[in-house]
Amino acid sequence: MTERQTIYEAIGGIDRVDEIVDRFYDLMALEPEFSDLRAMHPQDLSSSREKLKFFLTGWMGGPDVYSPKYGHPMLRARHLPFKIGLNERNQWLACMYQALQECGIEGNIAKQLEESLFNTADWMRNQAN
Repeated sequence: MTERQTIYEAIGGIDRVDEIVDRFYDLMALEPEFSDLRAMHPQDLSSSREKLKFFLTGWMGGPDVYSPKYGHPMLRARHLPFKIGLNERNQWLACMYQALQECGIEGNIAKQLEESLFNTADWMRNQAN
């Protein structure tokens, strides 16, 4: 990744974001260790998939496609109705880290993403444990 290249560009743009998000939700739906996380989502994950794809696109430095359709992300406010403690944070991160790995995101880009994702996920917690 060069100084001018965003993470979005470095990972391959929208096709790679789509792949990561689709794998994330597939893992969440299939793997028993993510069952608490899955239970927090609607039965039909299509809207959740789209919102995460749109959000991550801008968050990684790509075009802002989330805000024009859904408004300001207001991540914490939008997630306040859900109990998000250590277990939920850790399941979300484990699922996302596995999706990144399975989609071939590695090296410095993976480390940067994992650190940023951890910080964001930890900030989303609204329960002490």
